[in-house]
Amino acid sequence: MRIPRKIKENVFYHVVARANRKEFIFNTTEIKEMFILVLKKAKKKYSFQIKNFCIMDNHIHLLIKPGENINLSKIMQWILSVFAIRYNKKYGYIGHVWYDRFKSSIIENLKEFINTYKYIANNPVAAKIVKKVQNYYYCGINYKKFEFIDPPDKLEEKLLKYFFNDVFREL
Repeated sequence: MRIPRKIKENVFYHVVARANRKEFIFNTTEIKEMFILVLKKAKKKYSFQIKNFCIMDNHIHLLIKPGENINLSKIMQWILSVFAIRYNKKYGYIGHVWYDRFKSSIIENLKEFINTYKYIANNPVAAKIVKKVQNYYYCGINYKKFEFIDPPDKLEEKLLKYFFNDVFREL
């Protein structure tokens, strides 16, 4: 039996979804762009904020805050299932795209928000894909390039400048 997901109103969540069998489903720009299109459509369908994201080769990270009276599971179920349908159709596959249900953790305070933001942003560096976070296109550190990312508020902007000074000099 599944353990019920922890749900809280008006909070950010760190969401991770992994590809089935750890396959590198996001190994092309085209597939990463397909996922971004699904995120854009989800933002039109549901009320939620995305402050950071990262698309790795075999998993995704989101720093997401559902809108008022919007269920995180409903948003993620839509995003992951729509992407899976499109992915399977493109390649003529059937079956599961995602390993399991998505994982989520509640961001309880500002310190956790900062640590989660940094963790998501630094994922490509930790995986040795790039040396600097700003060199990885498919992450929220490049939020100005993605209209589905909610821009930082004043406090978030100050924190981003502090932790990613070389990236955010132009802000």
